[in-house]
Amino acid sequence: MKGIVFTEFLELVEEKFGLVMVDTIIEESNLPSNGIYTSVGTYDFAEMLQLLTSLSAHTNISIDDLLEVYADHFFEVIKRNYAFFLEMYTDPIELLASIENHIHKEVIKIYPDAELPTFEVVEKTQDSLVMIYRSSRAMYHFGLGLMNNTFDHFNTTATIVTEILKEDGTEVKFVIQKT
Repeated sequence: MKGIVFTEFLELVEEKFGLVMVDTIIEESNLPSNGIYTSVGTYDFAEMLQLLTSLSAHTNISIDDLLEVYADHFFEVIKRNYAFFLEMYTDPIELLASIENHIHKEVIKIYPDAELPTFEVVEKTQDSLVMIYRSSRAMYHFGLGLMNNTFDHFNTTATIVTEILKEDGTEVKFVIQKT
């Protein structure tokens, strides 16, 4: 997992819960990196899971909810540092439908060894989209949060329904309908 995911997560924790919480979750976790991350480095997903688990235990916020809060933060990072991804589109359905074939290809140019989830477009209309998320990491709530932020960015509303296809959350169907 790319370091930017870790550095921005710790930034979020500091903003929302304070520097003491950052220190606490790092100290409580058994991190091979010792909690020292660079945005271009690559780190084991198990470290993120440990940090999330520790933060969840201290805040009584579920990991899924923390991932959606983190998605809100990360979307702001995208808007600030990678606005060109958003500026290429005028419609959220078009943007989401292009994740696999366009956006992820651009991300790989920036982070060549990034391990990205896949998003298979199953069905697409002007007002709806069905996609299958597949990843070795069960972070689909992060993806859900990014999708919700995408609709907010375009001042559009949508209903997004998730259907867990694999019990461990590594394969999920997203059914998206503009409202």
